[in-house]
Amino acid sequence: MSQSLSKLYIHAIFHVKNDACLISPQDEKKLYAYMGGTIKLSKSIPIIINGTENHIHILCIMSKNIALATLLEDIKTNSSRWIKTFGPHYREFAWQGGYAGYSVSQSKVDIVKKYIKNQKIHHQTQSFQDEYIRFLKENDVDYNEDYLWT
Repeated sequence: MSQSLSKLYIHAIFHVKNDACLISPQDEKKLYAYMGGTIKLSKSIPIIINGTENHIHILCIMSKNIALATLLEDIKTNSSRWIKTFGPHYREFAWQGGYAGYSVSQSKVDIVKKYIKNQKIHHQTQSFQDEYIRFLKENDVDYNEDYLWT
């Protein structure tokens, strides 16, 4: 085959560091748009980005030319540096070092989009920690809870 082709849907989740500096509601859309731009610069395609004051969900089509770790490092590094320009509230802003990343079947993309779109409603009844552990279990990911929240 002389051509490399792929369509990799990725659902990524990551959290602010230690809840020390939360994302203000008035800054969310600007932050998500900035992250979308970073995703596009990596030759990937953002589909939906949403979250709450303490975590982010991203659904994107990942470029075949970048590793997931590199994509998420770029998003997190650039967005944390950028949001600090919004003023003193974000002086200590940082993302946790880790993340969760899951492949999404084409047939499940609409379900994941709806789930991400409704984050604020969803988190009225379930904490981020419970959600995160549920995703790990549903995707059969081995983890050590001692290291999840640091």
